[in-house]
Amino acid sequence: MFRSSVKNSKFSRSGLAVSIVIAVQALGVGAVWSQEAAQPRMEKEIRKQEKIYNSRGADVPEGYITGRTLLSYLQVLPSGFCQSLGTLGSSDRWLDIGAGAGQAILDYHAPEADAPGKMCSGAGGRVSAVAISIEDRRTEKWRRRAASLGEGRIRYLAGKRLRQYSSEELGRFQIITDVFGGFSYTEDLSLFMDKALGLLDVGGVFYTLVQGVHLEDGKDNPNTSYLTELVDGAGRDEKVCSWLKRTTCVQVTCESKSNWHAPTELIAIKKVCGDISVPRMKLLKYEAGDPPGRRFQMEP
Repeated sequence: MFRSSVKNSKFSRSGLAVSIVIAVQALGVGAVWSQEAAQPRMEKEIRKQEKIYNSRGADVPEGYITGRTLLSYLQVLPSGFCQSLGTLGSSDRWLDIGAGAGQAILDYHAPEADAPGKMCSGAGGRVSAVAISIEDRRTEKWRRRAASLGEGRIRYLAGKRLRQYSSEELGRFQIITDVFGGFSYTEDLSLFMDKALGLLDVGGVFYTLVQGVHLEDGKDNPNTSYLTELVDGAGRDEKVCSWLKRTTCVQVTCESKSNWHAPTELIAIKKVCGDISVPRMKLLKYEAGDPPGRRFQMEP
């Protein structure tokens, strides 16, 4: 009788433990454990990404292009970019995020009459421009051009993420561009967008693109290997443009490119009022690359 009661007692404790595990999993704690286990992996990948940012010479990956020209900007940014830049004047300002060597700004400010920048220059004079890059890739050409244009016409900032600059350091802008810059590389998509849109004047426009995504028009190949994935709180696919359109005080226009090497969304975001609120996304996955692979989930 005594042995029987001991045996039943062990069974009861075991059964209770199983019940607790099931209950914990039902409450989603198992997902938390899974995320905690994934965190060291993401941190390792982010460290690998840092090496890509700081690579030089033969160590720079083939896809990590740092010398994009203004002409290449015209080819990959939304169709209204050049016209928008051309409506601005010398008192206006342009911020280029992830500018690399700043070649697009150099082209825009090139003195030659047939320079690529001439087609995007308005009658009001050329805008002042600020290039931001995590790593300093300025060339002697940049230094000479900056000196010839005079103080403040073009600036180059390096060594920090966009989020680490104060509004006082950067000022306000009428146009912001990001060509495979922070929008394609950041680990905090919501914070990046909040910061970028916060630097825009009302009426200003942010031009960017992102490749390897679910397209707004739904014409991407379902067998695509996506680079940037967004999901809602229930784990269902969320399109980048649909998510951006949930932001307050903006008008979002997307041009879906299903026939490009990877399904790509060209995005123009016009700021229409000052009370910006970007829906929060949390990082679920990050794999170093050029650009990296990322997966985000919308928070409640």
